[in-house]
Amino acid sequence: MTTSAALDTTSAWASLNDHAAAMGEADLAALFGSEPTRIEAMVLDIGGMCVDLSKQAASAETMAGLAALATTAAFDDWRTRLFAGAVVNPSEGRAATHIAERGSGAATDVAAAAPGQAKLRAVADAVRGDGTKHIVHIGIGGSALGPALLLDALGHAGNGPAVHVVANIDGIALSRALAACDPAATKIVIVSKTFSTLETMTNANSALDWLGANGVADPRGRCIAVTAAPGRARDFGIAEPNILPFADTVGGRYSLWSAVGLPLAIRCGVAAFDDLLAGAATIDAHFRDTPFARNVPALAGALDVWAATFQHKATRSVFAYDERLRLLPSFLQQLEMESNGKRVDRDGRPVGYPTAAITWGGIGTDAQHAVFQLLHQGTHSDPVEFVAVREPGHTLGETHHRQLLGNAFAQGAALLRGRTFDEALALSDGDEACARARTFPGNRPSTTILLDRLDPRTLGSLLAFYEHRTFTAAALLGINPFDQWGVELGKEMASALDAGGSFDPSTEGLMKRAGLGK
Repeated sequence: MTTSAALDTTSAWASLNDHAAAMGEADLAALFGSEPTRIEAMVLDIGGMCVDLSKQAASAETMAGLAALATTAAFDDWRTRLFAGAVVNPSEGRAATHIAERGSGAATDVAAAAPGQAKLRAVADAVRGDGTKHIVHIGIGGSALGPALLLDALGHAGNGPAVHVVANIDGIALSRALAACDPAATKIVIVSKTFSTLETMTNANSALDWLGANGVADPRGRCIAVTAAPGRARDFGIAEPNILPFADTVGGRYSLWSAVGLPLAIRCGVAAFDDLLAGAATIDAHFRDTPFARNVPALAGALDVWAATFQHKATRSVFAYDERLRLLPSFLQQLEMESNGKRVDRDGRPVGYPTAAITWGGIGTDAQHAVFQLLHQGTHSDPVEFVAVREPGHTLGETHHRQLLGNAFAQGAALLRGRTFDEALALSDGDEACARARTFPGNRPSTTILLDRLDPRTLGSLLAFYEHRTFTAAALLGINPFDQWGVELGKEMASALDAGGSFDPSTEGLMKRAGLGK
């Protein structure tokens, strides 16, 4: 499917542009007063989560304009194509079948995923029962970020082997992981869609060398391959029972639902992995079946477009107010920026508007003492997102969790309310210069997502929510969220550098200083 006209030439787009210009920096407090149903319309519950969009700088008129844009952008049709297993990645001529790994989508895709899912479960059960104490999981990008997030969020409750995720080509990363392992009781999981990723295969070979050097007679017999290229895994010397395939229509940043999620099943058991998929499937059904006006991921994605594209907010920060979700911002950086950081639409036309915002973030309350100065008083007023969990993940005194949640909610309230000059003056003994430094402009947008608890099912819901939110933003922008050609050029030039190619004077000077020059 192609869009008949570039989206920024349509009347729906022009109307939103005009509305953004007229609205300027929306008076958020006034919106609560003028829209009596704002809470009902913009605070929504789904999949064990409350998603509060009411502090976003968008009015009822804004939401109507975004709904009109969704119609113009054929959002319903693209969503149908996603769940039907049709081509939604036109630059590669592919469907996107990650939803089939959790039982959603086209029946043929679900059936095709089933053998890999069954094999994943069998391997996980076998590893949990064969005396293995350590797993070194080697991958990069989505082959590492998703598994690392799952393990950090849920692994504390597991009783299986300890799992160490290694991504970086820097040997320090692998060395640290191996130092924590007993070679006689360690297995290596190699995750690469193509089974040719340079960083992954370099680390894999070094891990095999380590096993061999420490008395393991058959290092490759200790390997499990997760890949969409099983032939290459066989050529590498991995036995067929230890090769876990997934479809090449499952993108790396969407792949944790496939055998890429093996570490969770090994650490926490197959039931935990099943619950993760079930939570995601709940969001799939909601996203597939719910009209735009009440569709939680769709509304969140539309508001991301509103902020980044029409209000020209260049960044969106995400702060996890739960230590178990500390890797969520890094995961979202790849999901959102690799998906929607595009400069052409899906028909190859250069876009004349901002696409994805720069996603960044951190962990609360740590970040309050590092970056929140800029968020409250800096010259940027970009959207902020808070993710918190109602039930604590520890057994310490309740004061810990009360303060944690209180800080999360208070930050959103403070961004909205601010502090007037007169209020600051009263706190500054009449010193006007000091009062100006203590004034907060307020009126800064935020979203809060409150999970009932952090368990596999709710985490699955949260991550699927973000996936469909990202897809919605892409649909409303007319771009392809399932390719990533921007990753290729740097990799190609790194290979050329390794082969002794010629570069610009600055790069050649750096190579020479590092001992890499000719």
